[in-house]
Amino acid sequence: QVQLVESGGGLVQAGESLRLSCAASGSIFSINAMAWYRQAPGKQRELVAVITSGTSTNYADSVKGRFTISRDNAKNMAYLQMNRLKPEDTAVYYCNADVVIRIGITVTYWGQGTQVTVSS
Repeated sequence: QVQLVESGGGLVQAGESLRLSCAASGSIFSINAMAWYRQAPGKQRELVAVITSGTSTNYADSVKGRFTISRDNAKNMAYLQMNRLKPEDTAVYYCNADVVIRIGITVTYWGQGTQVTVSS
């Protein structure tokens, strides 16, 4: 079994920064892509940023230039640095990882989510 645990959420004012962390643990052979999603009240979950095992990245247009995704493969960690936060960034943020649990078997896991609230 694999667990993803997010941390770093909280309440900040517009223009401030937060750094989210995602720790993966359990029966992990390796991790392919890792990603951050978010879901605001009444809205569908959306992709915020993704990073491959080779550290290529992609971002939602709404966060480009403000958010940076990174990872530490040795620690099975992913991070989301969020700068110049806006009220519309308010959401529950979820970590997602494509985990190779053994050669030839990849399973997608989700964390439980961490709340980010940005006040105006």
